[in-house]
Amino acid sequence: MRVIVWLVEGTWPACVDAVRTHAPNASEVVLLHVTGPDVPGVAHGAYAGLLGRGHPERDPGNRLEALGGSSAAELLTAAAERLGRPCTREERTGRVEREVVAAAEGADLLVLARDGDRSRLGPHSLGPAVRFAVDHAPCPVLLVWPEPAPDLGTIPPPPPHHH
Repeated sequence: MRVIVWLVEGTWPACVDAVRTHAPNASEVVLLHVTGPDVPGVAHGAYAGLLGRGHPERDPGNRLEALGGSSAAELLTAAAERLGRPCTREERTGRVEREVVAAAEGADLLVLARDGDRSRLGPHSLGPAVRFAVDHAPCPVLLVWPEPAPDLGTIPPPPPHHH
C-alpha cells in the first residue's frame, strides 16, 4: 500500500498520527510538503519593480526561497521522526493543490487535514486547497481533524420546510 501524507504547518502531526493508526506497517509512506510560489514570487516582483534589476544578489525572493526550503526540510524531518518507521520525503513547488493531486497519482491513500473553520462540523472546515485535493484526488482520501472534532451540535439546523 502506497500512502501519501500531505504535511502542512500546524496540522501535520494529526496526519502523521493517522498514518500510524490506520496504515499497515508494511505501507510505503511518502511524506509530502508542497511550497507555493506565492511569497518568493511577490518578493522577486517587488524587488524588480521598485529597486531595479541592477543587483540580482540583493533580490529578497532568493532568500525567501532558501528559508522556505529549510523550513520544509525541518518539517519533513520532524514528521519522519514522529512517524517512527521508514518513509520517503518529497518536496514539491508549485500550485499546492495541483501538486498534491499529482503526487497522489498511483497512490492507494492520500492523508490530509482539514484547514478551514475547525470550530464546527461542515463544509467550511475545508479550505480551498484541501477542498480541491479532496474533490480531485485519484485515490481514496483520509481526511483528519487536526484536533478533536467539534460536537454534533455544531451542525447548522436544516433549512425551513417549504410547501
